Amino acid sequence: MWDARNGTLVWVDIDRGRVHRFDPRTGAPTAIELGRPVGVAVPRAAGGLAIGVDSAFAVLDEGAHEPRVIVEVPSTGVAVRLNDGRCDSAGRFWAGTMGLNGEPDAGTLYRLDPDHRLHTMLEGVTVSNGLDWSPDERSMYYTDSATGRVDRFDFDAAGGTIANRRPFVVIPADEGEPDGLTVDAEGYVWVAVWGAGAVRRYAPDGTLNAEIRLPVRLVTSCAFGGDDLTDLYMTSARYDLSEEQLAQQPKAGGLFRARPGVAGRPPHHFGG
Repeated sequence: MWDARNGTLVWVDIDRGRVHRFDPRTGAPTAIELGRPVGVAVPRAAGGLAIGVDSAFAVLDEGAHEPRVIVEVPSTGVAVRLNDGRCDSAGRFWAGTMGLNGEPDAGTLYRLDPDHRLHTMLEGVTVSNGLDWSPDERSMYYTDSATGRVDRFDFDAAGGTIANRRPFVVIPADEGEPDGLTVDAEGYVWVAVWGAGAVRRYAPDGTLNAEIRLPVRLVTSCAFGGDDLTDLYMTSARYDLSEEQLAQQPKAGGLFRARPGVAGRPPHHFGG
């Protein structure tokens, strides 16, 4: 996520429990070590960040290294963690879970309201991943990576509800899996494709419009940043790569930037 308050990019290293910031003006990276899995971080209206740490929604105050838990997600009998999320225009924090071992249907998509009430929005999820909304807020795009699809919901911005789930984009299994995503100012959906070494841009009707190729296979997410939101940042992973694969992809796990000629939209903050 881009944090316009200080002109930095925020992203997470899940397994190492780190919340990173990158300042493009200086090229200086910083990291906060939490010591436990952190799946998502978004700007918070009251300052600092709202995060998903282990199976809890939490707050990470500015300058702090220890999160304050807001609410634990309900137990389902399977160990889960939060994996990805984003805030809508009303400041509601949407994020989903996945089983620690990728157990089928063990995850859930939640909505955390600014008053800290937690709502279950979708059950039977395997790998809850990227989500974002169309500029007119009539649609929400959402990925359960295990389905190989990006789905589209009708979205009610006033009530924060979703309905009428249907496929938006299907990624063939031999091409990879959809991961994180973002919607640009023109309403096109950018999808990081895990295993394909690419971020793809889809038109609102689901047709492929453009593709950015990266020198790594495991592309995990993407977000627009910069003062005019025309920089597209892309994260990647080294997860489970062999020594031979790492030798072929020495930049695996790196952060990348492209300038695709379109602008993104400012992310909303938790709490409004």
